[in-house]
Amino acid sequence: MREKTITVIFLGSLILTTNASAQDDIFDFESDQWVIQNGQVTEHLGRKSFVGYAYLKDIEFENGIIEIDIAVTGHKVRSYPGIVFRMQSEENFERFYIRSHRASLYPDALQYTPVSNGITSWQLYNGEGFTAAVDFPPNQWVHIKMEILGQQARVYVDNTEQPTLVIHELRHGQRKGTIGLMADGTAYFSNFKYEITDDLDFDPPPLVDTVPGIMTEWQISQPFKLNDIDLEQYPDKELLSQIEWQDVSSDPSGLVDVARYTGRLGRQPDCILARTTVITGKERILDFRFGYSDAVSIFLNGEPYFIGNSAYQSRDPSFAGIVGFFDNLYLPLEKGENEILLLVAEAFGGWGFMVQDGDAVFEYEGVEKAWESTVDFKIPESVVYDSVRDMLYVSNYDIYNFDRHEGQQSISRVSMDGKIRNADWVAGLKNPLGMIIHEDKLLVVERGGVVEIDLEVGTITNRHPIPQSGLLNDIAVDREGGIYVSDSRKNVIYRVFDDQSEEWFVGEDVNDPNAILIQGNMLIFGNSGDYCLKSVDLATKEVRKIANLGPGFIDGIKINKDGNYLVSHWQGRVFRITPSGDVTKILDLSVPGIYCADFEYITDRDLLIIPTFFDNRVMAYNLGEK
Repeated sequence: MREKTITVIFLGSLILTTNASAQDDIFDFESDQWVIQNGQVTEHLGRKSFVGYAYLKDIEFENGIIEIDIAVTGHKVRSYPGIVFRMQSEENFERFYIRSHRASLYPDALQYTPVSNGITSWQLYNGEGFTAAVDFPPNQWVHIKMEILGQQARVYVDNTEQPTLVIHELRHGQRKGTIGLMADGTAYFSNFKYEITDDLDFDPPPLVDTVPGIMTEWQISQPFKLNDIDLEQYPDKELLSQIEWQDVSSDPSGLVDVARYTGRLGRQPDCILARTTVITGKERILDFRFGYSDAVSIFLNGEPYFIGNSAYQSRDPSFAGIVGFFDNLYLPLEKGENEILLLVAEAFGGWGFMVQDGDAVFEYEGVEKAWESTVDFKIPESVVYDSVRDMLYVSNYDIYNFDRHEGQQSISRVSMDGKIRNADWVAGLKNPLGMIIHEDKLLVVERGGVVEIDLEVGTITNRHPIPQSGLLNDIAVDREGGIYVSDSRKNVIYRVFDDQSEEWFVGEDVNDPNAILIQGNMLIFGNSGDYCLKSVDLATKEVRKIANLGPGFIDGIKINKDGNYLVSHWQGRVFRITPSGDVTKILDLSVPGIYCADFEYITDRDLLIIPTFFDNRVMAYNLGEK
């Protein structure tokens, strides 16, 4: 057996602590309520300030507001100043901090992470709900305000009106604990105050989406020193006899955060074993998609198939080692039971793994594929049904031939069994997107405006330009014949009437709009900037949030036979949403990479027809939901 090592760089005081109380005035750092560790009270930038790590004693903070001014000493200083809260012990708390050296450069300059069993797991918690970009100038005081309620929190930087970071789920749950501040010698704190209150207003968190095909149930071992484990060999009987197996479950994303179950043995790298069983009725190849931090070995039925290192800076100086479904194996499963065993090593930044069947799709009970076309479209983006001619029309966005001035794209004509009758039925369009049929004319969004097509003869009869537009996307028509067009780049919804276009709806409520639909006196629209399905009154322009679908581009909206909304995420998901905002996922094709752009729904057939974008097919699903 050879010794194994993982390259790791320790970044000083990345793991520290905290405790709280209820005080709405500036809290003096020289108060005896502070427990100061590795810090001191000093003067900085004309203020009494604190540098180091300290927490309050005899405080139980659950919900409320925490405010602090922070100053860092330079642009490139690796400083991690921040707030710890709901601290129950020096091993378990919630942590928010700032990577000032990444400010204005990367989308993770702000970071929320749980600290569990002494492990700061930032590599496992990255992206929406965990990290955000920010500008954080050095050598000046910058105000930070955190608001915490239940399992949600939000962070305001430099007195912004809108939060810079929204935390949808605090991973330690709804707990009480103290408050603290932590930083090294390159960052200073001033004007600390806090308030314990439940008088805060948060929108409901986004839908928690369970990813298809994840392997949720595992057993893990107690930790071992990595130097005592050979990552290239299946464990021998002596090692297996020492293991005390513990049943664990992944979260909805597939992540198993090992720190929730065990801590580290010391500063040297550690390792745990994890195992699960896959049962199959026949021999088959498993598309084994996985992520890990920091290193992993993978064995199937006792045979080695993979060894890899994803530790911080192990591949290049900027490599962060963030966990995700970034790797695939094709594993030959035998008929019956198959053991998958992982050796997962940790040195720094987060200890975890995630596994998924890369071919998995989700179909709600009763949802069933009816047919699929051949792979002959050129980036199909929108489908519309012509009930008069019992025919489908598909826009070929053809994004790889993008040219605003030269119409080189087309609309395809497709029969109701998915057969392409005419691939270029109407040509000469400029990257067509959303479509709608109005008064027996096909209206198509293209670069720079809207095209009218005569459905009987298949020719372009008119064009309605929208000057100075950005990325025109979807289309709807009101009772008066007014044409509404979303602009996803300029954050505008236009209205075109009598060949005159106006910026009909702009402002903070519309951010990356795409899918739009007229329903009575309301315009329903997908606002991908905040992941919400919204309605806006056509007369008053009053806005209402219907539902938050979580991360994804909202690309299609229709109303089903029961009066509920069908809404697609471009990434491959379809949801059913009641008018009151209850969300149910009915289809998920995202794992194998099948997209769901601007779909069609045929009410009397209860049939969903999906343009799959990069997959270059059209698929139909019966929605006989039970």
